[in-house]
Amino acid sequence: MLFAEILYPLIDPVAVEIGPLPIRWYALAYIAGLIGGWYYARRLVVNDALWGSVARPSPVSLDDLLVYAALGVVFGGRLGYVLFYNADFFLSHPAEIPMVWKGGMAFHGGLAGAAVAVWLFAKRNALPVMPVADLCCAVVPIGIFLGRIANFIKPELWGRVTDTPWSMVFPDAGPLPRHPSQLYEAGLEGLLLFALLLIAAQAGAFKSPGRITGLFGALYGLARIFCEFFREPDPQLGFLFGGATMGMLLSVPLILIGLLSLAYSFRPERAPP
Repeated sequence: MLFAEILYPLIDPVAVEIGPLPIRWYALAYIAGLIGGWYYARRLVVNDALWGSVARPSPVSLDDLLVYAALGVVFGGRLGYVLFYNADFFLSHPAEIPMVWKGGMAFHGGLAGAAVAVWLFAKRNALPVMPVADLCCAVVPIGIFLGRIANFIKPELWGRVTDTPWSMVFPDAGPLPRHPSQLYEAGLEGLLLFALLLIAAQAGAFKSPGRITGLFGALYGLARIFCEFFREPDPQLGFLFGGATMGMLLSVPLILIGLLSLAYSFRPERAPP
C-alpha cells in the first residue's frame, strides 16, 4: 500500500489563479482538446492526397466548426450527465443543471451533442455530413486523452479496488489501492485510438465517407467497455444488472452505429450522373 501511495502524484487541480478566478486543469483540458483538434483538423483538410475527390470543409470554415463542436460538447455532455447519471438529483435541484463548473459531464452525451453540431454545420455549409463527421472523429481522441488526464489529476472516476503493483490510493476514495482507470482510458480511448485512426486515414479511409466515423464508434465503444471492467461505477448508480455499468450500456449503441457506418462506407460507388 505504501508503494501505491507513492505512485499517485498529488497535483493541485487548480493550475493557476488569476485574482479570485481559479483556472482548473479540467477546464484547460477541454480548451486544449478543442484547440488541438482544430489544429489537427486543419492539417488533415489541406492534404488533398487523403481525400481524393471527396468534399470536405475548407480550412477557414473550421473556425466555425470549432464553435459548433464546443457548444455541442458542453451542452450535450451536461445534458447526458443529467439524464443518464444523476436524473433524480437534478429533478429535485433543477437550478443546478446549468452549473457545469461544479462538475458532471458525460462523454456519450457530449458525443451526441457534437453529432448534432456536425449535422448543423454540414447543412449550413452545403457539405455532405459523413466527411465532416469523419474529420471530427479523427480528432476526437485528442480531447479524450486530455480529458482523462484531467480526471486523473482532479482526481475522479478512479478504478476498482485491486492488488496490482501499479495500483494507487486516490484522495477521497478510501484507504484501499485502486486501478488508475483514468490512465487506462487515456491510453486506449485516447492515444491508441488516435494512432489507429491516423493509420486508417493514411491508408485512404477519408476517401470512403463513413469509414473513420465507423472505426471510431466501434473501437471507442469496445475500448470503453473494456475499461469499465476496471473503473468504479458512479456511486449514485452502481452496477445496473449482471455487473453492467451505465458506461457499458451507452457504448453498445455506439458500437452498432459504428458498424452501420462502416457498412455504409463499403457500399458500391455509384457512377456520377
